[in-house]
Formats: sequence, C-alpha cells, structure tokens
Amino acid sequence: MARNVAIGIQQYNELIEKNYFYIDKTSFIKEWWDSGDSVTLINRPRRFGKTLNISMVEQFFSVDYADRGDLFEGLSIWEDETYRQLQGTYPVISLSFANVKEKDYAATRKKICQMIAELYTSHSFLLDSRKLNEGDKEFFRRISVDMDDVDATMAIHYLSKYLHLYYGKKVIILLDEYDTPMQEAYVNGFWDDLVAFTRSMFNSTFKTNPYLERAIMTGITRVSKESIFSDLNNLKVVTTTSDEYATSFGFTQEEVFQALDECELSGEKEEVKRWYDGFIFGEHRDIYNPWSILNFLDTGKYTTYWANTSSNSLVGKLLREGNRRIKEQFETLLHGESILSEIDEQIVYNQLDGNERAVWSLLLASGYLKVLSYEDYRNIPVGTNPKYELALTNLEVKLMFRNMIRDWFSSAEADYNDFIKALLQDDKKAMNAYMNRVALGTFSYFDTGNKPTGAEPERFYHGFVLGLIVDLQGRYSITSNRESGFGRYDVMLEPRNPKEDDAIILEFKVHDPEDEETLKDTVVSALAQIEEKNYAASLLAKGISAAHIRKYGFAFEGKNVLIG
Repeated sequence: MARNVAIGIQQYNELIEKNYFYIDKTSFIKEWWDSGDSVTLINRPRRFGKTLNISMVEQFFSVDYADRGDLFEGLSIWEDETYRQLQGTYPVISLSFANVKEKDYAATRKKICQMIAELYTSHSFLLDSRKLNEGDKEFFRRISVDMDDVDATMAIHYLSKYLHLYYGKKVIILLDEYDTPMQEAYVNGFWDDLVAFTRSMFNSTFKTNPYLERAIMTGITRVSKESIFSDLNNLKVVTTTSDEYATSFGFTQEEVFQALDECELSGEKEEVKRWYDGFIFGEHRDIYNPWSILNFLDTGKYTTYWANTSSNSLVGKLLREGNRRIKEQFETLLHGESILSEIDEQIVYNQLDGNERAVWSLLLASGYLKVLSYEDYRNIPVGTNPKYELALTNLEVKLMFRNMIRDWFSSAEADYNDFIKALLQDDKKAMNAYMNRVALGTFSYFDTGNKPTGAEPERFYHGFVLGLIVDLQGRYSITSNRESGFGRYDVMLEPRNPKEDDAIILEFKVHDPEDEETLKDTVVSALAQIEEKNYAASLLAKGISAAHIRKYGFAFEGKNVLIG
C-alpha cells in the first residue's frame, strides 16, 4: 500500500512517526561522521532536502532525542551497532537562516539576534546549573534582540561552552541555509555591513571554538572564503561538483522509479525523467529534485513545482542587468543549446555585476544549469582554467525562465502582444504605436545602471529579444549577434516554414545627435548597415529569396522609438 505523500514537512520525526512517504537518507549520518571533518559546508540547490537532513542529524545525535532510536529503526543507519550507541548522546545547537530575508541590514541583524535569543531561551535550564559561574550567567541574561555586536557574534560560542560544561561533551552545531541573508544583502545593497557581522560570528562559532565537536553548514552557494570564511581553515566544502554526499541530497533515478511504482505511476517514468531529471552532483548523474517529485507523486500532474517555490529575485536581477554577452548566451540556453564558460565555485557576490563566469557559476550552484562536460586540467595550458559545457537542467527549469520573461513584460502585455501581431503583418504604423507604449512601460525596468535611460540600451533590446523568443520560437528560429555577410546582425527571425512566413532582420541603433539630426536619420543608418554588411547572406544561402526577407531599423532615443 502506498504511503501518503505529505508536502512541506521538514521535521524528520513527523515523517517517521506518521509513516509518511520518506526515502531513506540516513546513510548520510554515517558518511559524514566517518569523514572526521570538523566543519562541513554542503552546497545544494533549494528544496533538495537540506533542511530535512539537518533535522535528521539533529534528532539522531541530540540528547533531546535520547532513547528515540525508534525514529531510525529499519533504516540503514540502524544496521550498525556502533551508530546505535551514538544516538541521542551529544548536545546539539541547531538553527536556520532560511527565513532571514529582510530588506536592510538593521532588520537582518535584528532577525538573527532574535533567533539567537530564542535559542538561549530554549536552554534557560542552564541558568539553574551550578556548572555555570556568575559571569557565565550574566552573559546569558544579556542575550536579547537588542544585544550589541560583541555579544551577538559570541553568543553561539558561549552557548557551546555552557552546554559543554553541563553535559561534559563537546557540541555539534548545525546551521541550515547560511547564505540566505547573503543573497538578500546582495540584492538589496547591504552586502558589506552583513559580511563584517557574519565573518565575526562564524569565526567565533566554527573556528575559535574549543567546545565544538563537529559542525554542518548548508546553503545554496559557497560564498567566497575572502568574504566570510577568511579565518576558517578547518572548513570542508562540498559543492555540486564534489562526489561526497552526492546521493544524500536529492533523489536518485532508482529511488524515483521505485516511488512511481509504489504510487501506481509506473507508466510516467519517461515523462517524469524529461521534466525533472538532469541534476548532476560530482560523477553522479540522474539526480531529481525532491520537491518536484513529491508534488508529482501527490498530484500526478506536470508543472513547475520547484521553480514556483521562490521569487528567483537574484536570478532575475542577474539576467536583466547582465551585459550583452550574458543575454546572448542565455538565449542560446533557452534554445536548448549549451554554452562554454569557466566556473568559480567560490561565489563573490560583489563581483556578480557583469561577470559572466560568476553569473554562470551561481546559476550552476543554484540548480538552473548542469555540467555536460568539462576540460581535463591535464589537457589545457598551465595557468588557465578549464571550461565547462553548461545547459539548462531540464524542462521544468526552461519553462520557469520562459515564465520569468513573460513577467518582465507583464506591465505592457496587451501592447506587447499587439506589437508582435503588427510585426508579423508588416504594419509599421502599428508597430511604432505599440512599441513606444511597450518601451515606455518596460524600458526603465531593464535600464538599471547609473547612466541615464538609453545610455546602455542593449539591456532593453535583448530583454525585448527574450520576449520574442517566448512567443515566437515555435514559428521562427531566432538568433542574435551572429555572423552573416560582413558583420554581425542584431536579431534574425528565420521562419521554420519559409513558404508561409517571411524572414525578418532587426537592427537596433541608438540615436547619436553628433551624427544624426533626427530619429529618421538613425533608422536610415540602421537599414543602410543591414545592406552594407549583407546580413541577409545566410538567409539567401538557405534558399530564402530576397523578396521574402523583411528588414527593419529600430532607432532609440531614451524611451522614444522609431521603426522603419
């Protein structure tokens, strides 16, 4: 009989006690403990079971769950007598930054202090212990939401000391989603303040802490050592390219197919694979996102479950504000093709702006991209970094990005759709009317730099191209900035059925008052460039006649557009 699939439960004991659907990941406990690593940082995409595994580890080791071996009976960890003896024998400090998503530094710091204060409250029994001296108790009582930086950054260090004194054993510290505040700090502009606070806290908690037995930190990204881990030389980092714990987070294909059999969905295996397979950890392929699989088991319906669990604000910011090449490569990914890039798994958030390697590295760590292949270090010149072949992870991720692009244009959706119709019908008057309204509604959203609107118009143009991809890719093969004739065109729409549709070439040009008096002159210049550079050459070579190739010059001056 199939077990009930419970959605959103992240407490291990609740799944076990109520016999909800659960895939045994307790072998992670043994692999981690046997490693002997002092502090382990594990990076996995969101909704990959990090929080559930942290809960599992806490309830296995914590003295608060002594004599709760029933939670692990029948699972792989319970087969080893040595580990049976370890269950419930360590003081454990466990906290999560998953909900620290404030919009400024003061609120973020307050939220973290509030969590630490609640941690102290839950251990208030220590104040009655004779093991703590009056100085210890005085510090204990100072811990509050309004404590100063010194007390806040030392609080977990001293709580470790108090628990060590009380139980006579060093503590295990578990920190889930450590980098959530970091991402918010980058998006909202208070990165430097938060880094200073966090670096001090992590140093006292994980480095200069003589009361620490072991620690696990989880997150989506590996924030650069220089940012917050500068003093942590005892840190073992496990990323998506590492082999360690590869099957402990996420479901293997064997586990997914067994689950489909249990839920009488055996006939859906290939379609489930098309939608939700594609994650690769180290050498282990065919890893599935647990959140999507659980939701599919529960509903039997295909949709973007994983993609809908987050606002994806950081991803959207990077793509909207990315330079021309980032947008072009992203178009390539949306077409189902791959790109080549170096990867740096140490994310430097304050270097993300316009840094292609950093952007693709973050998207890889976040689960939106997968590694198809990579260059062998032995086959490349000394001093250079290998390139990785990257592609979108699966169909679910591709659909998520399509929806994201639609949202970018939602404020002018009606006008935008009308513009597409006018373009297909070669109605320049309507194109101009609609395009100006679209530009007015969306241009400033894409031009996020410090320069005046229109100073770097590629941000809008390629946002526009991405919009075209969403609505027209079934009818046209759309490419941009590719070589044809004697240069590189801006955008080309090659009809999939040349007998029914004309080919279209678009050339964008910013009005330069030093060279052109009016926008009309700029349009003429754009059209002249199409002819002079012979951009139609690749279309003509494919047998499309000149009579069925339409050419448009787009002239921009701020939010004013003229198409001719």
